[in-house]
Amino acid sequence: MTPAPPPAPTPITVPSGTPIVVRMGQTVSAKDNSVGDSFGGTLAQSVVVHGTTIFRAGAPVTGVVTASKGQGKFKGDGALGISVRRVGKYDVTTTAYEKSVAGKGKRTAIFAGGGGGAGALIGGIAGGGKGALIGGLLGAGGGTAAGAFTGNKNVSVPAESVVTFNLAAPITVMRE
Repeated sequence: MTPAPPPAPTPITVPSGTPIVVRMGQTVSAKDNSVGDSFGGTLAQSVVVHGTTIFRAGAPVTGVVTASKGQGKFKGDGALGISVRRVGKYDVTTTAYEKSVAGKGKRTAIFAGGGGGAGALIGGIAGGGKGALIGGLLGAGGGTAAGAFTGNKNVSVPAESVVTFNLAAPITVMRE
């Protein structure tokens, strides 16, 4: 007697909005990565639809940088956006995970103003009115430099971080 043929694979649709939880395989940052750069990771949690496991935890994931803007030296926010493009052997479209860091415009102004005031005070004591003007200009320049070279925060998603994306469009997979 001949054994029965195996059942035909059945399609299962993973609905839009389904969470895709990824453990990052490497650090992605606005400083070191550009739009279009890819990154890798693994599923941190299995994707289950109606009690059926579609993708197992540990499945390979590939993503792409969708936005990358390093924080400005004097002002301007830094921003980073990433999304998933592939889970296992299936192409997917997900929402972007976005992270930002506020710019330093106010902070730089405080450094410059504080440096200018301190320079003017020292210059005034040392050399009168003309000394105050020169001291104020030099102090403001030093304060601006201090604002530029201190506290630059790189926008990044570190390796081993767990990030949740959501499917932006449904996908159909074949279950065997």
